[in-house]
Amino acid sequence: MLIHNKNFNIQQIADSGQCFRMNQLEANRYCLIALGRYLELIQREEAVIELSCSEAEYEELWKDYFDLEYDYHHLVETLRTGKDSFLQSAAEYGKGIRILRQDFFEMMISFIISQNKNIPSIKSSVEALCRRYGTPIIAAVGKEDSYYAFPTPQQLARATKEELRELKVGYRDEYILQASRAVADGLLDLSHIQSCSYEEASKALRQIHGIGEKVANCICLYGLHHIEVFPIDVWIKRILEEVYRNEFDLQLYEGQAGIIQQYMFYYMRSMKEKV
Repeated sequence: MLIHNKNFNIQQIADSGQCFRMNQLEANRYCLIALGRYLELIQREEAVIELSCSEAEYEELWKDYFDLEYDYHHLVETLRTGKDSFLQSAAEYGKGIRILRQDFFEMMISFIISQNKNIPSIKSSVEALCRRYGTPIIAAVGKEDSYYAFPTPQQLARATKEELRELKVGYRDEYILQASRAVADGLLDLSHIQSCSYEEASKALRQIHGIGEKVANCICLYGLHHIEVFPIDVWIKRILEEVYRNEFDLQLYEGQAGIIQQYMFYYMRSMKEKV
């Protein structure tokens, strides 16, 4: 299945800090485990992506997952021709990033784990969790590797603190258990939180022990697709202080602040790594 889109870059999405189960296999080729499926993606050209799925599966799952009906091109061009020189550069540099429509429960647990961890460490802990509690996935004919879906709330709710501590999640073990049990027991109503406003969703999430404002915002952006949310981590905080002297006007980007945040994060992190 071939996708033609100027604003769809696998490497940029994989390195943007929003998805922890998209991994490079070789140059321009990645694998993704999401929605209980295994998918391979190849960047054939700058604007051509090949997906290892049928057209029917693409229409059913991946078209929505990669947010392919949203016009990122218009936003990128608006930023590139705007007056903010930092956002001009950030949008040009990360123009292939898209905000994925990921599973809510996976994002909730992943960003609970993310607290005070770097991205490789988060990915390692998430993968260990999947291998311990997730359901095996059939990847493709001829594939010998084993792949596992992200655990369901019910699967993870049966874990123990001791088991989780073995997976190197540290003090987050209690947070993971409480969040999983809240969903499994219906205390956190998935159908409700997926249909309510950002303000309501954030408030409900912050009732769970271990979820503060920043983690709640990440869950809302990446797990509920509230693209108006602007999570502030150490990288964004640095940008706001160093580039904007704490005078960045979010209202200029109302309704799209989450996408702006991704361009900022990816650009600043990439530039610092090159130094």
